[in-house]
Amino acid sequence: MALRAAGRTSLVDSVVEQLRSQLADGEWAVGDRIPTEHELAQQLGVGRNTVREAVRVLVHAGLLESRQGNGTFVRSAADPAAVLNGVRHAGARDVLELRVALEAEAARLAADRRDTHDLLRLRAALATLREEGDRDADADLAFHMAVVGATHNAAFIEVYRFFSTQVHEVLVAALGDRAMPPVDIDAHEALVAAVEAADPEEAERRARELLRAPIETVEALTADGTETSGTGTGGAGARTRSTADAAPERTR
Repeated sequence: MALRAAGRTSLVDSVVEQLRSQLADGEWAVGDRIPTEHELAQQLGVGRNTVREAVRVLVHAGLLESRQGNGTFVRSAADPAAVLNGVRHAGARDVLELRVALEAEAARLAADRRDTHDLLRLRAALATLREEGDRDADADLAFHMAVVGATHNAAFIEVYRFFSTQVHEVLVAALGDRAMPPVDIDAHEALVAAVEAADPEEAERRARELLRAPIETVEALTADGTETSGTGTGGAGARTRSTADAAPERTR
């Protein structure tokens, strides 16, 4: 696919999208060096500074890699922006089901692999959750990150860190401030107990139980025709500490 001259508005965005298309269409394979800034600027009809900024965006996204003195190379053809966009436009029930899959497996692995440090971190996160209350999203996220951290799986930790933010955004956009159940702290306690007991099956069951009430609530809202697809920020049930008075509620 030939590159075309960019328009005068949103030049950096236009260049970013065209370079993304080149990667998605396989014009440049993983490991290939892309054209120089000068060559790209000529093909696109923009300044080198615009090309440089667009390349930086794609380097930050993990698609390109700059090697000093050697140029810029294709690092990955898998565009995380496409995944991000898909999650943002998913429904609330869809993202909760995704959470079930991630957190149930995380709990199972955590029960099998946790060490003393992990247990201390889980207990501390649970204590903070109790102190902050059943509507505090920050404390709840810290708790679930502690469970995921106990898997000792670096890939799992990074994937959960990425998706947990998107899930939070979708739920607020989809459900707004409609009634959602508060955090069930006793259910969180039961999950910690299962991890401490090194019981993977029970830990997985408890993790699934944590999301049963939110899913049932979302299904009821869907049946009433009140659910919408997510496109914004936030969640349902607990609140983030920084926006407690203005942001919709979120649940865990």
